[in-house]
Amino acid sequence: MRAFSIPMRTRFRGLTRRDGALVRGPAGWGEFSPFAEYGPAEAARWLAAAREAAFEGWPAPLRDRIPVNVTVPAVGPEQAHRIVREGGCRTAKVKVAERGQSDADDLARVEAVRDAIGPEGRVRIDVNGGWDVDCAVRMVRLLDRFGLEYVEQPCATVEELARVRRRVEVPVAADESIRCAEDPYKVRDAEAADVAVLKVQPLGGVRPALRIAEEIGLPVVVSSAVETSVGLAAGLALAAVLPDLPYACGLATLQLLEGDVVSDPLLVEDGCIAVRRPEVKEEELARFEVDPGAWRRRAEEAGSA
Repeated sequence: MRAFSIPMRTRFRGLTRRDGALVRGPAGWGEFSPFAEYGPAEAARWLAAAREAAFEGWPAPLRDRIPVNVTVPAVGPEQAHRIVREGGCRTAKVKVAERGQSDADDLARVEAVRDAIGPEGRVRIDVNGGWDVDCAVRMVRLLDRFGLEYVEQPCATVEELARVRRRVEVPVAADESIRCAEDPYKVRDAEAADVAVLKVQPLGGVRPALRIAEEIGLPVVVSSAVETSVGLAAGLALAAVLPDLPYACGLATLQLLEGDVVSDPLLVEDGCIAVRRPEVKEEELARFEVDPGAWRRRAEEAGSA
């Protein structure tokens, strides 16, 4: 096990560094990078994904390129505009409802993103469960003046998502209500979402995530957990085996990090990322390597959960 700590270019999800560990097995490298607030039970799924990558490998792909969105953190409008222009994507996902910011901040950021991506580009917003139902309805209607593709996780609970979905015209996507839920199919049963956002590590690997995709009965967007190219390769592997891929995926997140652990990172080219599995480069890993002791302990606790 090798551990890393990579600085973030911009504060994201409250993080200023992305920490994690890499494991290597006969099938290649796997990433184990649950966020600090996750306990052993949640981390166990992340560990299962790393083991799958390292010891089993993934199903054969059906496509060799995955369309992706540029991710815009909760930054000012000028920086948001620049991120989109430099991102090389035709879809943008914009973080809103950041703690300590106002509705006006969200409006200005989304307006700047729409201007940067142009009238033909697609704009989606990600709330991370930050609104109550009435606030969500009001803000979605306000922000839809910029032409929203969908709103991701506007509220925290499945019941709230269902209520919002009945009151707005913009499609609703579920993320946390799937990956953090004991029952990921509750979203389907409650008719609470139009789109399922799936992340490989939190769901236990490519095969478990694929099983959810097949059974949930919703269009799927594959997204990242802000990983290195090792973790992103697993997301690409999932996106590459889905029978249908109607939306751009949220896998273009390397731009959020100051570096990577491979020499040929998974970067955007003409709005897509090629499906491949880059090798860890010793010189690159050495730039960000830290003592793996804490990660070994987390892995042991997760393995016993």
